[in-house]
Amino acid sequence: MALLTTTIGAYPKPESVAVPDWFDPGAMDSSIATTTYQAAIERLGPEAEAVFAEGTRQVIEDQVDAGIDIPTDGEVRRENYVHYHCRHLDGFDFENLSHRVLRGGAYETDLPTITGPVTARAPFLPHDWRIAQGFTDRPVKITLPGPMTITDTTADQHYGDPAALGRDLAAALNAEVLALAEAGCRHIQIDEPLFARKPEAALDYGLDNIDRCWEGVPEGVTKVMHMCCGYPNALDDEDYPKADPGAYFELAEAVDASRVDAVSIEDAHRHNDLSLLDRFRNTTVIFGVIAIARSRIESVEELRERLQAALKHLPAERLVAAPDCGLGHLGRDLALRKLRVLSEAARNL
Repeated sequence: MALLTTTIGAYPKPESVAVPDWFDPGAMDSSIATTTYQAAIERLGPEAEAVFAEGTRQVIEDQVDAGIDIPTDGEVRRENYVHYHCRHLDGFDFENLSHRVLRGGAYETDLPTITGPVTARAPFLPHDWRIAQGFTDRPVKITLPGPMTITDTTADQHYGDPAALGRDLAAALNAEVLALAEAGCRHIQIDEPLFARKPEAALDYGLDNIDRCWEGVPEGVTKVMHMCCGYPNALDDEDYPKADPGAYFELAEAVDASRVDAVSIEDAHRHNDLSLLDRFRNTTVIFGVIAIARSRIESVEELRERLQAALKHLPAERLVAAPDCGLGHLGRDLALRKLRVLSEAARNL
């Protein structure tokens, strides 16, 4: 028996891609990546597109060589997965940032400011997808930040109502999703880590806005949602805030009833009670079995055992093996070694 494999989003940037990244040491807390990104693009000048294309080629080939069935573009062009998207929307001010304290005081930073109605501009992700898809015959997945996560990673000085802001964000995201589908992208993922941190808000209005993101998406497109439990600031930092493990249980049945075709959840950094999987009666589960913030390399046997345990609750056609989240903290060598273990375990069950 073999399971499909995928990655979640970020992949370590090749050294040739000289743009800031939230995975750079200290960049997440100080907004260095956000404040210096545009200047870095300007320094690259007319060579920027060639640099990004070559970097994308490298990360696609790494994933394919490691045996991944559904690679991502590695988010090579992005300083982070949220703000890159916001730069392509109207209503955001990246010149005058606002200071915010987040996660109950555990994290503070300067963030782009929402100063007016959020609306979509011309689609931009179809270009990114076409470049990435040109390097492989395997289907490339493209990722977008979800409405609740954008709301939490920016500073709202216009709406004063997260649900209303989320509705406008969902409409803007929907325009990009439809453009990706029209271009031929068949795996589109919306990232909502805030769901696991704020399940009540997710149930109140978050999932409604996720469904708005998928409005009008044609048959044949796999609609993926990723819900991670938190991200450390550095590799092997175990003492970082994590979502309540009960959040997945609170959300599972509502996710299963939504327009989402596949939901990505973490299991490597902290194992779930696998009765959770029984609550997904229709939805495919992308199951995180590779820890993305630990340098220890998992063994094929331990991954195989965990996947076999999951298969007691889900049929193989609704289980996909993956890392917990993005791989940016690992560096290329560790990322490759972990992905090879993942692929071998998923192939030989």
